Amino acid sequence: MYDYDNTKQQKVQMELNFEKLNGLVPAIIQDDCTGKVLMLGFMNREAYEKTVETGLVTFFSRTRQTLWTKGETSGNLLHVVSIKADCDNDSLLIKVHPDGPVCHTGTDTCWGEKNEADICFLSYLQDFIEKRHQEMPEKSYTTSLFKSGVNRMAQKVGEEAVETVIEATNGTDERLIYEASDLIYHLIVLLTSKGMRIEDLARELQKRHK
Repeated sequence: MYDYDNTKQQKVQMELNFEKLNGLVPAIIQDDCTGKVLMLGFMNREAYEKTVETGLVTFFSRTRQTLWTKGETSGNLLHVVSIKADCDNDSLLIKVHPDGPVCHTGTDTCWGEKNEADICFLSYLQDFIEKRHQEMPEKSYTTSLFKSGVNRMAQKVGEEAVETVIEATNGTDERLIYEASDLIYHLIVLLTSKGMRIEDLARELQKRHK
């Protein structure tokens, strides 16, 4: 058995306990981008191995007694980002990128929730920015910021802060959101260059709140 992390392109050996539930383990499916829990399914050993092999979530149907790849009919596939076992190795947390609504009723999740980006997306965005920092691809604006140095990145944060203030005091709500988004993006780039995370800010604010 292998733990699976598609973001790092690696598999880590592990042994799952399929015996507790007569050959099955529950698999919680979570959107890697939004953090929303999408559904719960069950996997036997074969379904798990197929999921790891293909990178598409495959379950074992308890009613039909057969494997089924989620989205094989609807086209709403679940692309695996990572798979982690719990402390007892008898359940899974699978983070995915979904192609569309997950529930057979047509809703985004099996709990009827909207699967929309919220504050969790900032962590996902910084993960992406950190990858840019590591790879430094050509023709990337983020790459150009890292190459410009800390002083220029800090200056950009200041410029975006001024533009945000202007829109707040003498602009439209739409432009305020646009400029404030630019501010947050450039701030995350600056934090990344200093080896810090947006979660560090959350922890500081939580500490002050207490």
